[in-house]
Amino acid sequence: MGKTWRSLLKLFFFLSLSFDLIAQSAHSSIESPKTSVHRIVKVSLQNQAVYVLEGTKPIFVAACTVGKAGHPTPKGTFHVTSKSMKKRSNSYGFWVRGEEIRMTESPSSPPPGGNWRYVGYPMPYWVEFFPGYGFHEGFVWSSPRTHGCIRLHGQSAIQFFNLVNVGTPIFIADSFPEDLTLGKHILRPRDELLPDPPGQFMISDKAFEKPWEF
Repeated sequence: MGKTWRSLLKLFFFLSLSFDLIAQSAHSSIESPKTSVHRIVKVSLQNQAVYVLEGTKPIFVAACTVGKAGHPTPKGTFHVTSKSMKKRSNSYGFWVRGEEIRMTESPSSPPPGGNWRYVGYPMPYWVEFFPGYGFHEGFVWSSPRTHGCIRLHGQSAIQFFNLVNVGTPIFIADSFPEDLTLGKHILRPRDELLPDPPGQFMISDKAFEKPWEF
């Protein structure tokens, strides 16, 4: 009888250890990083295009809008420093008083009359690469338009957000060889032809709830 119990205890210990190892393995696979160490991002300022490469293999290509004259997008080698699905600008946005909404680039200087509150411009799917500069969802124009950030259109912003992690390298330059291949026939939104979105939409949480389609 004693031998039988010892055998059963050994079997129970073996099964418990096996289940524990399986659970640990499953947990590790869930927690593993989504991106590869070989994944990089290139931004062509002249072609206004974003390329994500896995080694030499392109896995994402999209049109973007970069910084306008006086507010250039910085050039150089960077990496992703932070990500946020909900981000508002500290530099430009709206002054709000009741139903009145005024766009502003002076968040520290409210209009006369008092009772104004500042609401930053929404920048969903924020991917920062330099203090105050990042990729985010926005309206993609055919000409440079931003204050230095890199805007991506609708679903493209969501896809890009999911493809990069903190630490992903980013290279920004006037041009890249990919402009002659991947970026030669890139599809470009013409958001400059669309009306401005409603002010109430821009100051509300709805700006973060679905891709911007107007």
